[in-house]
Amino acid sequence: MKEPFVNELARDRSGTGPAVDPADPTGPSTGSTDPTDVFVAHRNLLFTVAYEMLGSAADAEDVLQETWLRWIEVDPEQVRDRRAYLVRITTRQALNRLRTASRRREAYVGQWLPEPLLTAPDVAEDVELAESVSMAMMLVLETLSPTERAVFVLREAFGVGYDEIATAVDKTPAAVRQIAHRARRHVDARRPRRVVSPSEARTALESFRRALETRDLQGLLDVLAPDVVLVSDGGGVKQAALRPVVGAGKVARFYLGGSAKAGFVVTGEPTSVNGDPALALHLDGVFDGVMALRVEDGRITGLYYVRNPEKLTRVTAETPLTLR
Repeated sequence: MKEPFVNELARDRSGTGPAVDPADPTGPSTGSTDPTDVFVAHRNLLFTVAYEMLGSAADAEDVLQETWLRWIEVDPEQVRDRRAYLVRITTRQALNRLRTASRRREAYVGQWLPEPLLTAPDVAEDVELAESVSMAMMLVLETLSPTERAVFVLREAFGVGYDEIATAVDKTPAAVRQIAHRARRHVDARRPRRVVSPSEARTALESFRRALETRDLQGLLDVLAPDVVLVSDGGGVKQAALRPVVGAGKVARFYLGGSAKAGFVVTGEPTSVNGDPALALHLDGVFDGVMALRVEDGRITGLYYVRNPEKLTRVTAETPLTLR
C-alpha cells in the first residue's frame, strides 16, 4: 500500500519518524520559511483536526494533500500565524468533505464506525486527547451538523479562538459562540461518563480477551457492564449486526454463539485504537477486524468492532500514530 502523503513528506525532509514532539501539540518551533518545513512542523495537528471532523483517516490524508497544494501557493513570509492559516485551510477542506460524507453515510449498510487508528501509548495517557478521538466521542460528533462539528472540534479539542474559528467556517464570531454553546450542550448530554485509568482498562481488556478465547460465558458476563452496547461495522462487505446489540447477556451470546456456530478459533492481540484499549481479532489465525473497548468503573460499557476491510488498511500496514 502506498504510504500516506504526510508521512512521505516528513520522511523526505527528516529521514526519520514523526516530526512533531508529542509534548508540543503545535509542533516544533522553527525559523524556517520553507513551505515544506512549516507544513511538516504542523502535520500531526492538521491530521488530527481533519480526522476528528471526518472520522476517516483516508479522507483526512486527502484533506492534508489539498491543504498542501493550497499552502505551496502562499508565501510563508507574508503569513503572520502559519499554524492558524494551515488550520483554517484544513478546516475548510474538511468541511467540504464532511458535507459530502454525510450524504454517503445515509446510504451506508448497517452501523457506521470511524476508521480505527492505531495510537501510540502516550495518546492513551493524554486523557483529553484520548477522549476527543475515542470511538465513543467520534460517534457523538457524528450527531452534530458539519459546522457544529467543526466549531466544537476546533474550540473544545484544540482551544482555537472564536475569531479564528469564525474565519475558518465563514461565520461571525458572535454566531460561532452560539454554535459552540449549542454543540457543547448537545455533546455534554451524550458524552460518555469518565473512563478508568489505562491500567484498569488493560485489566478489563485482558479479562475480556481471555473469556472470548476460552468461550467462558460467565467470564464475559463478569467483565461486561449490564448495559454494555456493541456496535459492529461490516460496511455491507462482512457480516455485522445491523443495529446496536444492548445488554451483557445478548452481547455475550452474540459473540460466543456466532463463533461456535461457525467453528472458528478466536484469538485477540492487545493493542490501542483511538486512545482506547483494543483487540486485533483473528479467526483461525486470519485477521478479521479491530474491536475497541470503552471501560467505566472497571467494566466494559462499549464495544466497537470494525470488520469493514476498507477501514482496516492502515491498521494492518502502519505503526501507531502520535496525534497532534
